[in-house]
Amino acid sequence: MTPEKRRAMIVQAVLPLLVEHGAAVTTSQIARAAGIGEATIFRAFADKDELLDACVEEALRPDNAVAAIEAIPLDVPLADRLTEAASALGARLERMGALFGALRASGYKRERGSHKRRPGNDAIRDAVAELFEPERDSLRLPPEQIAAMFTGLLMMRGRMGDEKPDIAAMVDVLLHGAAR
Repeated sequence: MTPEKRRAMIVQAVLPLLVEHGAAVTTSQIARAAGIGEATIFRAFADKDELLDACVEEALRPDNAVAAIEAIPLDVPLADRLTEAASALGARLERMGALFGALRASGYKRERGSHKRRPGNDAIRDAVAELFEPERDSLRLPPEQIAAMFTGLLMMRGRMGDEKPDIAAMVDVLLHGAAR
């Protein structure tokens, strides 16, 4: 196995452990989950912090969400396309929230400056913008701007607590406005 594949395999095995244990996960637990010896962890990563950072970077990757959005057929109604995209993005945000919540609770702190704007966010916005393309001529704003609004609404939805609207209601308000 190449060093890159070994690192990726270890990261995939560690992500669920981080949600459960946060940064308090032990190298013994990591080794067991990955089916490797503890020494192999340190041949792949300089230390546990480097492994945790690699896990965070993996969690931030947009690939799966972008693929799910790109798989949405453009011949279904726009509201249905957006509802499906919201489900894919909502699942991603929930996974990230669980991971980062567990890491934060266990005392893990990322290096300052690591919260830069990420190209992955652009990839997600671009994939969502494509969902608006069939209706481009009937939109009040360019698809890219509406996609940015849509993804922003989804991100804010997670902060609304018990009062958060369901996805269908959010899509309806985005497409038809808040007035009755």
